[in-house]
Amino acid sequence: MGKEIERKFLIDQTRLPKNMKGVKYAQGYIAINEDGIVRIRIKGNFAVLTIKTSGTGISRDEFEYEIPLDDAKSLLVLFNDKIIYKTRYKIIYDGKEWEIDEFHKQNDGLWLAEIELESKNESFTLPEWLTKEVTGDKKYYNAYLSKYPLKLWQP
Repeated sequence: MGKEIERKFLIDQTRLPKNMKGVKYAQGYIAINEDGIVRIRIKGNFAVLTIKTSGTGISRDEFEYEIPLDDAKSLLVLFNDKIIYKTRYKIIYDGKEWEIDEFHKQNDGLWLAEIELESKNESFTLPEWLTKEVTGDKKYYNAYLSKYPLKLWQP
């Protein structure tokens, strides 16, 4: 079991470095409830089953298990239009790794940045391309976006 401690931010993608190389992701949710989530994720040619508890604040428990890619592809078909498609980029900024997600299809236009921390009190420098912190705002969780994609949000 791992403990996931992360902060999440909206970003201004026009201020990101140019020519970033990313990995395509597709993920679907087997279960979503107040206790946590169970998801299937394909990242490139690798697939995992993940269980995350709901946790409190910026911290939650996470269990991740590699599964056969063909099994993951078969399972994702079951999720139909509730699949999250995104490209993930990684940027090192002031010695810390940031994951930048560019969402596609029903969530096209949404860009999010996440940083995983060792502790809740760990300090880090905010990059100039961040615009607003959305840590804890459930509408920016991938599980929520799979059920209520950006294209359905009211302006």
